[in-house]
Amino acid sequence: MSESSMLLLATLVLLLLLLAWRRRGTRGLPLPPGPTGLPLLGNLPQVDKTAPFKTFMKWSEQYGPVMTVTLGPVRIVALSGYQTVKEALVDQADDFTGRAPVPFLNRVVKGYGLAISNGERWRQLRRFTLSTLRDFGMGRKRMEQWIQEESRHLLESMRQTKSAPFDPTFFLSRAVSNVICSLVFGQRFSYDDVNFLRLLQIISDTFRFGSKPWGQLYNIFPRLMTYTPGPHQKVFRHMDELREFVTAKIHQHKDTLDPDNPRDYIDCFLIRLEQESDLPTTEFFYDNLVSTVMNLFFAGTETTSTTMRYAMMLLIKHPEIQEQMHKEIETVIGAHHIPQMEDRKSLPYTDAVIHEAQRYLDIVPLNIPHYATKDISFRGYTIPKDTVIIPMLHSVLRDEDQWEKPWTFNPDHFLDKNGNFKKNPAFYAFSAGKRACVGESLARMELLIFLVSIVQQFHLSTPGGPSSLDIKPEFSSFGNIPRRYELIATPC
Repeated sequence: MSESSMLLLATLVLLLLLLAWRRRGTRGLPLPPGPTGLPLLGNLPQVDKTAPFKTFMKWSEQYGPVMTVTLGPVRIVALSGYQTVKEALVDQADDFTGRAPVPFLNRVVKGYGLAISNGERWRQLRRFTLSTLRDFGMGRKRMEQWIQEESRHLLESMRQTKSAPFDPTFFLSRAVSNVICSLVFGQRFSYDDVNFLRLLQIISDTFRFGSKPWGQLYNIFPRLMTYTPGPHQKVFRHMDELREFVTAKIHQHKDTLDPDNPRDYIDCFLIRLEQESDLPTTEFFYDNLVSTVMNLFFAGTETTSTTMRYAMMLLIKHPEIQEQMHKEIETVIGAHHIPQMEDRKSLPYTDAVIHEAQRYLDIVPLNIPHYATKDISFRGYTIPKDTVIIPMLHSVLRDEDQWEKPWTFNPDHFLDKNGNFKKNPAFYAFSAGKRACVGESLARMELLIFLVSIVQQFHLSTPGGPSSLDIKPEFSSFGNIPRRYELIATPC
């Protein structure tokens, strides 16, 4: 055998051993099956860079609802279908609470904060954040009043357009962001505040970047990308601006803090920080405060406002649904009553439309990645420690066993035969289990009050008519990002 043939044979043997090593499990249980990848690159060349969840869904048809995929050096176990995702996130919740160290998010928050933490840090920060936000009204009457007041500002800003076309993006994000700002910073910002608008632009651009192929490339090869030029460097500079804003707000709070009368989330955190300053195991320190406030500001602004923008697009695309929703609102609460959460039980069709808009948008199709902080036994397989786990929300929100017409925008998915609102257990728009969205109750309240207020007061249309709207997302990587469009809000 020639030297070149021996080298080729040795290379093939090495690749087979590498593949076998990657496929091995622990304690005698195998890794889940999955597509064969290339050395170093894994399955990366096979993935649809513009919509990776589509590739994952196709693979799941061949390899099953639990499968192994490698993207560069990253080993991933993807879960698909309602039953599988539920079994992981709900039935085995303790095993699947880990959050993957997503490099892009980690770079933004410098490794601190609630969103991507694990273990004791996550437990302390989540418990504190939930209780503090509830104390300041999240999901309660006090918060409802704040949203109602903000809806007045939103409606007035829309009236000022005088039925001329406008991009609704920042009209909506200003209103939504002011709600979380009231909770976290203890203040709302004027819609004309240029610094506020600048921050909203940064948040929007960052979410869009994370949903483009370049953003996902950073997550796969962070060490390489850190030192290479590209749009990610601009995004990080802009996120440093957001950090500087948050830092300045925290310093202002420290200078004016009254421990007996906390005004907002930052005050409460500062008080706890001082109380536990001598406790070695505390997670209440400055870096966690800065990053958690950034988490809340970012998440509390972008996802809800994006969902509202898409819901309005769907109402324009389906004028008969918009008309039926308007009639129900007009019949039940009239033209002048300020919508409140109590109205929801009397607005089943409207409630169904809002839920269906969330399902159909499918805003984070792959979910925020989870992580195996230990070896996990699941459905006869072993998911080894340090494996990234992706419980695909897209596969739940489009599960054909759970939804009659999963690929169609259809409010009937949330209505029974008598027209009453009905829940669907596969409604995982906020994920599920112990890592479900912290701000779920706030987002639900905002979506109802803001959208009911808008449809109550305005007829929504677009210059080119319903046929001109493309409701397919512009980007579909980390998040499904709706296309920009021009809205005409004509007073009813």
